Amino acid sequence: QVQLVESGGGLAQAGGSLRLSCAASGRTFSSVAMGWFRQAPGKEREFVAAIAWSGGITDYADSVKGRFTISRDNAKKLVYLQMNSLKPEDTAVYYCAAARTPLIPGGEYEYRYWGQGTQVTVSS
Repeated sequence: QVQLVESGGGLAQAGGSLRLSCAASGRTFSSVAMGWFRQAPGKEREFVAAIAWSGGITDYADSVKGRFTISRDNAKKLVYLQMNSLKPEDTAVYYCAAARTPLIPGGEYEYRYWGQGTQVTVSS
């Protein structure tokens, strides 16, 4: 069992930065990939970024490449999403998710555990 709690969301201006954190409980955290997803009002949830169990492999949605960075600290059971050069279209509820496997999954359905989400609002 893995429980995930996101924090760090809030209001930012366009061009600004925020750092999201996801605190995990459970013994399997360090052996599974982790991901960040987001859901904007009226839209489906979408993939943002993922990181493999060791932190050595990452993946990003094209819309955030070069602006967002995912990282993890297995000793502290934390996953981070550093968001720079924020845009109004980044406004969404951001969710942390734990995969079933050590490597980055191919689809959202392969993430087993989900946090409750944290709101990010970017003003223009």
